[in-house]
Amino acid sequence: MPHFIVEYTDNIKEEANLPKLFEEIHKVLIARDTIFPIGGIRSRAIELKEYRVADGAEDDAFVHAVFKIGAGRSDEIKKEVCTALFEVMKEHFSSLMAKRYLALSMELIEFSEAGTYKQNNIHARFKK
Repeated sequence: MPHFIVEYTDNIKEEANLPKLFEEIHKVLIARDTIFPIGGIRSRAIELKEYRVADGAEDDAFVHAVFKIGAGRSDEIKKEVCTALFEVMKEHFSSLMAKRYLALSMELIEFSEAGTYKQNNIHARFKK
């Protein structure tokens, strides 16, 4: 962990440039490698083809991100990291938002390690 998952409406697929968004998100998280192990960082996107926004009268779009982390970080750290991640999202989509109706949102999901199963040999590359 952490995982950054983006759902986005298909009507912005060409302009969304999600690889660039993920690059910037990873920079934020890698800069906090004492909080989040680099080998556990993941990003992915889910394109939505079936959706309705507001009253359905316009070609509205949205991007919703879920930031999933394991439990154990302080409220201050969670707030600081989430604020930094959402700032990246706002900057990344600012030009698109200036041209069309677009809603951005992000939520933090923190879960207990109980019931979570993982195996990862990527972490070994980043041991100091």
